[in-house]
Amino acid sequence: MKEIDNYIFEEIVPRYAGFDAAHKEDHALTVIEQSMKLLDDMQPWLDLHPEADAEWRVPVDHRILKMAAACHDLGLVNGRDRHHLDSGVIIRADETLRRWFTAEEIETIAQAAEDHRASGTSAPRSIYGKIVAEADRIIDTETIIRRTIQFGRKHYPELNTEEHIGRAISHLKEKYGRGGYLKLWIPWCDNAKRLNALQDLIADDNALESAVRRINMQ
Repeated sequence: MKEIDNYIFEEIVPRYAGFDAAHKEDHALTVIEQSMKLLDDMQPWLDLHPEADAEWRVPVDHRILKMAAACHDLGLVNGRDRHHLDSGVIIRADETLRRWFTAEEIETIAQAAEDHRASGTSAPRSIYGKIVAEADRIIDTETIIRRTIQFGRKHYPELNTEEHIGRAISHLKEKYGRGGYLKLWIPWCDNAKRLNALQDLIADDNALESAVRRINMQ
């Protein structure tokens, strides 16, 4: 495991330095940390919920999960539109991974990366994909609004301030509002509570605009 950790933290995570402001090294480290926490919290939740579906009662390999979390956004090197799919391509082509993982395990890592994207219409194909996807859903109101604004500034530099604010509000409603396309996958994660609080804000047009304007000024 030490060799895997060294590869993750010395070779994989530094690649995020070249990505956009919302996907720097700190993002990769956060997703790794949150993924491992979700795994640690799984058994205590199962102990309290004997009625839980069998899909949660499967062994999870720490090595596979940590690598999937570390590699989930590597495809951003080619841009955002297909980054989840490109991450899978990069993972499958990484010969170094064959030192520690079988071909089947590498495929599991690749699929977890491919399945993590919030706009995906299908559920992740494995528990690894579900955990990484959930860990990637950092439901913090301030962080989400700030990253939405940062994304707009980077990708739509031609917009003026009012247009950036309007774009951010529209995106927040489309993705995080009630009925939005964001899906949560892990029943023992507290993201649901935080998402509900964010949805309360989004449902209040005046409060949402005020929050976006305030964070846009920072």
